[in-house]
Amino acid sequence: MDARAQRSARCVLIGAVDFAPSAAATDYTVRMRAFLDERVLPAEAEYDAFRAQRRSTPQEWDLPPVVETLKEQARERGLWNLFLPSLSGLSNLEYAPVAEVSGWSPVIAPEAINCQAPDTGNMETLHLFGTEAQKQEWLEPLLAGEIRSAFAMTEPDVASSDATNIETRIRRDGDDYVIDGRKWWISGAADERCRIFIVMGKTSPDSDDTVSTHRRQSMILVPRDTPGLRIVRHLPTFGYQDQHGHSELVLDGVRVPASNILGEEGGGFAIAQARLGPGRIHHCMRLIGMAERALSLMVERAQARVAFGRPLADQGVVREQIALSRMEIEQARLLTLKTAWLIDEHGAKGAATEIAAIKVVVPRMACAVIDRAMQVHGGGAMSDDFPLAYFYAWARALRFADGPDEVHIRSVARQELKAHT
Repeated sequence: MDARAQRSARCVLIGAVDFAPSAAATDYTVRMRAFLDERVLPAEAEYDAFRAQRRSTPQEWDLPPVVETLKEQARERGLWNLFLPSLSGLSNLEYAPVAEVSGWSPVIAPEAINCQAPDTGNMETLHLFGTEAQKQEWLEPLLAGEIRSAFAMTEPDVASSDATNIETRIRRDGDDYVIDGRKWWISGAADERCRIFIVMGKTSPDSDDTVSTHRRQSMILVPRDTPGLRIVRHLPTFGYQDQHGHSELVLDGVRVPASNILGEEGGGFAIAQARLGPGRIHHCMRLIGMAERALSLMVERAQARVAFGRPLADQGVVREQIALSRMEIEQARLLTLKTAWLIDEHGAKGAATEIAAIKVVVPRMACAVIDRAMQVHGGGAMSDDFPLAYFYAWARALRFADGPDEVHIRSVARQELKAHT
């Protein structure tokens, strides 16, 4: 079957799909919503106050104690590790509405249920490619929420959207590998609970013509306390320092046992593709929840705020902003649900085009909705009196994370052109 026929067949199939949530999805979503309303949202003020007291101090990345309390409460409610189908029993389609609810409080809720990036992607990677020893040492404490992790791929000196550009060198030396390189925007590294890094680098140099371009990269496990691994600085996003940080690292002669390699030598590019697919859709699910909360705040503000003798909700321009936001959220959600269904039916590879599409559509939608909500809130929206400024910073950052818009647009265009060739 040629590419156009495959695409047509998939479009016909999707018409028969019922996106009505299963009984399990409904149950988990209802419980997640109750947990959000009863526990998470009321805890935001305590979380923010704890962090404000430590801002610009060495304790800036300390975990607010309320998060550990929420984690225990989530466990008691059976809301734990829901992102991993082999543990939760939820398909991607069933997990989607649960993840969306967690996006209403993107800083706290995902961690409270142990479904926060980059740990989810790292846990999936270890689950799929880790040895039994690697799983016991790192996956089990991650699944238990006892430690956190980081994924070190992006580099400052090359366009890391093309993973074949990566320059970090992973060199075999007897029973060890020695790693040299520089990474940045490594999420989670500032948090002292981040105990393990999955580092991507080259095990075969570009000059080796006997190895294909996509078999030169490998992934390797580097514990935080390994000599030669140094955190240079923590990078703010629009002035915000995330509680877990986004950091620049230097790996200078870092030596780890050869048994720390993930999968096989030369398998790094394939592992990255397997890891990033589910990670991208999880980001999009949470972003939809964030956009829903922004719209809810926009409506509340429009009904309560009076300008020119009438509530803002009576102003035509504000009504248009509300309507556009609702329509864009619904469109993005439907495309995300379709993508989740395709992953369940055909795997991440079979949903590659849709994964690329939602990674463009959803962050752009979220940025637009949050921006409109900020306009309706006026100048206060740029302060910390409302969560909108942080929401916007996070949504805008996700147009870079896991590949910039332009790379995903290129992928969609390539598949579309292939279908019509």
